[in-house]
Amino acid sequence: MIKLLSALLLALSITTPAHANPPSTFTEAKAVAKQKIYLDQANSAMGELYCGCKWTWVGKSGGRVDPKSCGLQARSQQTRADRTEWEHIVPAWTFGHQRQCWNNGGRKHCVDDDPVFRAMEADLFNLYPSVGEVNGDRSNFNYGMVSGVDSQYGQCKTRVDFKQRAAEPRDEVKGLVARTTFYMFDRYKLNMSRQQQQLFMAWDKQHPVSTWEKERNRRIAAIMGHSNPFVTGERSWTPGYKPKGDGVVSAIPAKSSKPAVQPTVASASAGGAIIGNSSSHLYHLPEGCPSYGKVSVKNQVTFRSEPAAQAAGYRKAGNCK
Repeated sequence: MIKLLSALLLALSITTPAHANPPSTFTEAKAVAKQKIYLDQANSAMGELYCGCKWTWVGKSGGRVDPKSCGLQARSQQTRADRTEWEHIVPAWTFGHQRQCWNNGGRKHCVDDDPVFRAMEADLFNLYPSVGEVNGDRSNFNYGMVSGVDSQYGQCKTRVDFKQRAAEPRDEVKGLVARTTFYMFDRYKLNMSRQQQQLFMAWDKQHPVSTWEKERNRRIAAIMGHSNPFVTGERSWTPGYKPKGDGVVSAIPAKSSKPAVQPTVASASAGGAIIGNSSSHLYHLPEGCPSYGKVSVKNQVTFRSEPAAQAAGYRKAGNCK
């Protein structure tokens, strides 16, 4: 009876969308991902991303890898091979380099000054637990087909070509990797090379959506407020596909030698824009919302309409009339 009750409580903790808003920082995203998406996956048949290893949770969002569960052997960094880390399937380096903030001061500057970058960095669809050493070796390399490289991590099937700066994940996750990449490039209006598009379209076709990928999508959608349309079938990436940019909640700054200027409450008010608070994920209207002029400049995100704010996961402040 006690075991049954425990199982029910675990299921409720994962399936109930108690976390009403998307995480606003990478640190918060890791903790939410553990509790609401992967808590019961540490001992699943799918395992972590790159090697299919099982793991034991440690702390708020970390884990200790069970190497025997997947035949894992460290290549050169035993400490990182022993732990799980959170992999950005589309690396922060990749999407960061398509934002002006990165040119103005790198990742830290983007975290401090660019709400779109913060949304990408904390996007739960793009995060997955992985063996730390493989995560580190993959670095910011593009995914690709790797040939002529012997097994590097024991029985782990993921391979990294350091000379060509490419990483080929195991077959079991190639479809998930492709559809996650489609999602990120579509939602945040990123540019993808033709070669990468062709590779991911092939992986998408060769490795259809699995039962776990559907469940993962459902769990994340309950938190983020939207699904991955490339998992649900609402969208399909085809040659010449034009990204929609649903998650670009502020204009991408034009390239300039000068740092991007953050909008102020005064300038936003003058244009009648809707102001969102990236910390609380509440939005405020120019009229009828007492806190409209009180949102910290650092946390301001502007929207053209309420539907745009809601599509980005924001909800109207409770004190709005």
